[in-house]
Amino acid sequence: MSRMRRLVPVALVALVFGAILAGGHALAGPSHSQSNPVGPGDATVTITIEHSHFSPNQVNVRPGTTVRFVIVNRDPIGHEFIVGDAEVHRRHEAGTEAVHPPRPGEVSIAAETTAETTFAFPGGSADTVVYACHLPGHLRYGMAGEVDIVPT
Repeated sequence: MSRMRRLVPVALVALVFGAILAGGHALAGPSHSQSNPVGPGDATVTITIEHSHFSPNQVNVRPGTTVRFVIVNRDPIGHEFIVGDAEVHRRHEAGTEAVHPPRPGEVSIAAETTAETTFAFPGGSADTVVYACHLPGHLRYGMAGEVDIVPT
């Protein structure tokens, strides 16, 4: 086989790997979800950040549940945890807030620390609410998860 023929598969593998890495998926690791719904009422969910990914990256809650999110940041860099509707995420993606004061559904987590915030999930029909880190490049890297509001 010619040298050119041997280099084409290697170049193709490198190109595909580079595209995956650029998309932020090569280091994402396994997806983790919390399958049993929490609530209704008050509940606590612990989210761990490691390698710039949330675990679990999917949580189920019952309508009318107020969740206390405890976020454990094991990374050597800071992150944020923003949970809310599409408008909240649009505002944060374009925003300039480097640090979030404590308010429902929004918290900054310094490197290797733990922080918490609460969020009240509405009663009524099934829905999905996203949580994400909007620091530059973090969302693009895959730093997001979702809360599915599941009927009782």
